[in-house]
Amino acid sequence: MSDTEQQPATLPRQRTCPFSPPPELEELRRTEPVSRMRFADDSEGWLLTRHADVRAALAAPRVSSHPANAPQPWRNLAPEMRGAEYLPGFLIFMDPPNHTRYRRLLTKWFTMRAIRKLEPRIEEIVSDALDAMEAQGGPVDLVQSFALPIPLLVICELMGIRYEDREEFMDMVLRLQDLEATPEELGALGAKMNQFMMDLCAAKRENPGDDLLSHLIQDPDAVPALTDLEVAGIGVLMLIAGHETSANMLGIGTYTLLQNPDQWALLREDIGLVDQAVEELLRHQTIVQQGLPRGVMADMEVGGHQVKAGEALLASLPAANRDPEVFPDPDRLDITREHNPHLAFGHGIHLCLGMELARVEMRSAWRGLVRRFPTLRMAAPPEDIRWRDDQIVYGVYNLPVTWGDAS
Repeated sequence: MSDTEQQPATLPRQRTCPFSPPPELEELRRTEPVSRMRFADDSEGWLLTRHADVRAALAAPRVSSHPANAPQPWRNLAPEMRGAEYLPGFLIFMDPPNHTRYRRLLTKWFTMRAIRKLEPRIEEIVSDALDAMEAQGGPVDLVQSFALPIPLLVICELMGIRYEDREEFMDMVLRLQDLEATPEELGALGAKMNQFMMDLCAAKRENPGDDLLSHLIQDPDAVPALTDLEVAGIGVLMLIAGHETSANMLGIGTYTLLQNPDQWALLREDIGLVDQAVEELLRHQTIVQQGLPRGVMADMEVGGHQVKAGEALLASLPAANRDPEVFPDPDRLDITREHNPHLAFGHGIHLCLGMELARVEMRSAWRGLVRRFPTLRMAAPPEDIRWRDDQIVYGVYNLPVTWGDAS
């Protein structure tokens, strides 16, 4: 490389406003929506920032999600996590036909019919969290009192995990997402998490219950039958995806509403807007902040650019969800927005399996929060809020709030 040539930039990470993606993404979407970028392993690939290109790339039949083909933008994975046999059942790192097999076995647990059966229990969990907040009195940390426990208890019950074990595995989940973690640390944490789930699977094989993991172990549709290692891989993914995304959306989503008091007032005055509010908050606060990497397995065209087999793409979900060609006035939070084809749950064969469960959790949680605490407000200045900009899933670590008459 000559002195006049420059390496492509890495994925922008620094935000000037904590509620908005890095400004460089907006500039790239405007001037060069398919641009060269450098991944964490120093390989070069393509960054996609326009909604149409992101959607097309994620739906393309010859792209791969496997870490061996799709490097990460901000950190290197441990060698064993890039290997061909990394944790069978971990769907987000898998391609067909293996991905197809596991997803088919899981789909029946996440249909609308199945989720509707869970809804009364989710309402109970939300009500219990609100009762505890009310009994404690403000100020409280909404993350610890509300955003974390609701989806955590839901996923624990769904999977048959003892809620008492939550501190151990939540610490592992948080450290696995740390963008500063070394490959060696990630490998050790991954092994520890896998063993935690393997031990749980072995216990359920001995004493099955009426939960997801027990049913997967005995599923007659699984031919051949799933091994404990396969069920453990599914379990690790469900635990991370089923809790982290919903919990962080509840935290940052509530903060976003409180920072936009006109929108909080709209929801308070018309709780029927909660469905639209959920979709708009998912769009506005796209918390999978690094986007989705994909490996290109056959030559293809993206946004007028020829991309060769062996190269990698990064589909920036935060940039796509602020695309003005699709979302008028995209930086404005508008819970009355009618047309909202956001990509917060991804697209294509890896479209989030638990998205309807997440939607039900968020609808129930925000509906309950607004009704119980219509005067909810921040109890700390913005500089006291700690942002999860060091994690794969963006959000806030704390959110002090209070309610009632100001004194």
